[in-house]
Amino acid sequence: MEYEIIGDNLQLAILHLNGGETVYAEAGVMNHMTNNIDMHAKAKGGLLKGFKRMIGGESFFVTEFTAQSDGYVAFGGNVPGKIEPIKISPGNDFMGQRDAFLCAESSVDMDIAFTKKLGAGFFGGEGLVLQKYSGEGTVFIHACGDFVIKDLEPGEVLKVDTGSVVGFEASVGYDIARAGGIKTSLFGGEGIFLTTLTGPGKIIIQSLSINNLAAALTPHLPLGNTGSSGSGGLSIGGLLGDK
Repeated sequence: MEYEIIGDNLQLAILHLNGGETVYAEAGVMNHMTNNIDMHAKAKGGLLKGFKRMIGGESFFVTEFTAQSDGYVAFGGNVPGKIEPIKISPGNDFMGQRDAFLCAESSVDMDIAFTKKLGAGFFGGEGLVLQKYSGEGTVFIHACGDFVIKDLEPGEVLKVDTGSVVGFEASVGYDIARAGGIKTSLFGGEGIFLTTLTGPGKIIIQSLSINNLAAALTPHLPLGNTGSSGSGGLSIGGLLGDK
């Protein structure tokens, strides 16, 4: 399999498959494909793996794509952001935030992993459950915003805004720390805790999380459905026209 990633902040991953090759993807992310690609839904790994995927923020079923001859299939995310290919090899697992999975070669296994420390799970912003990619091959992950990718040295620590960690190699330590003193925590605007990542290993950070994007857009969303604009706001009915 060969691939290319096109676009800037509304990217597509285009996977070029040889005849007989199979990839799988989160349900609903296929954008376009050649006519010689067979597509079918599958509870990959059985019932248990399907339920685990749901816990990890994905759908119970995945969609498999098999090339009958040389062809390609393109996948895209559901929010403005980036797609990053991650090379997986035996003993080199990668952890991703919930809902990060986009697509992968059939030889890559997607499972879930629980954060080792309850505090990191509750207050680290990524939750108690992370996605875990293992096996051998390439997995493509997607998240909101632009990506900052770093390779941490052994013992190197990076503090990150909670919810902004897209993923990290399994060798990276994941925990939380207080965001300064009490006054800084309460009034500094960064929250009470920060996520800490300790090397060695590769990490991916996003410039804008989906939660922060939603919070920024909420004050500007139309309110009400009466069609009245007397308060200066727009309504869905006013935008679409009352029928």
